[in-house]
Amino acid sequence: MTNDDQRREFLPRLTESIVASYAQSDRIHHLGHCPLPKYDVVIGILEDFKDLFYPGFRNREGLHASNVAYYVGDLVDSLLAKLSKQITRALIHADRVNQEPTEGCREMVDYEARGETIAMRLLERVPAIRQALSKDVEAAFAGDPSVKNRDEIVFCFPGLEAVTIYRIAHELVGLKVPFIPRMMSEWAHKQTGIDIHPGASIGEYFFIDHGTGVVIGETCQIGDHVKIYQGVTLGALSFATDANGELVRGTKRHPTIEDHVVIYANATILGGNTTVGHHSIIGSSVWVTSSVTPHTTVVLEKPKVRIRNGTVDDTLIEVNYQI
Repeated sequence: MTNDDQRREFLPRLTESIVASYAQSDRIHHLGHCPLPKYDVVIGILEDFKDLFYPGFRNREGLHASNVAYYVGDLVDSLLAKLSKQITRALIHADRVNQEPTEGCREMVDYEARGETIAMRLLERVPAIRQALSKDVEAAFAGDPSVKNRDEIVFCFPGLEAVTIYRIAHELVGLKVPFIPRMMSEWAHKQTGIDIHPGASIGEYFFIDHGTGVVIGETCQIGDHVKIYQGVTLGALSFATDANGELVRGTKRHPTIEDHVVIYANATILGGNTTVGHHSIIGSSVWVTSSVTPHTTVVLEKPKVRIRNGTVDDTLIEVNYQI
């Protein structure tokens, strides 16, 4: 049998086997239904929002007082159309997931009207989101002595990138939009290494320094003027289950961080009943599972480092641990 003959037999058999697997694992396919939200369009929407938030810093150049209104009007018109369509798709699919699935798209006019209304409400929030992001930039400038100017933060900082996308996604959560907020936040996670669930509540003047490996859970509540460093986890202590062994959802699982708290690198703070009181400092690499009163500093005991100097005896050097 020639290679061509083998290929002609192999490909139909393989195709049949793959298609048959769809019936066996029907939870991970989407066949014969209405269109889903599209990742590339959602990412494009994020880029358009960043153009609104930071005009002149992103895609469009040559903006000035006499043409910026035209540019913003054009961008808002485009965003309204794209947002409405993707939100409509998300609403339809969420209803299909939560109710009895059907083959067609029912009541499209109603869904489209809801999608457009939500899109308009989100766009109305742009000035308020810009104000919040301006304060986040100020927090970064005040908190990082390596920064020469605020433009460097807008151009370069992954923390601001992640928080920018979070603030859009969080608004969508408040507007009860399914799927899209998580699509946005997971794209930001992939781009920056910073994982902020869009359901988390984060106050003003928020600064993530360096950022890689930061995890902020869905039910976190973070106050104003909070600063966290790379590797910080604000997570769940455990997951409750019901009588059937299923995870209990919708409960507070993640900590509360009050105002003016600093959390240093690789600290782990867990549990929905855990509160870090205002004006506290959490040192590097500590593990916190119970509440901390205000104005408290939590650090590890002073570590020791053993250095081999090439001789028979080792030299034990104590290192002062400072935060």
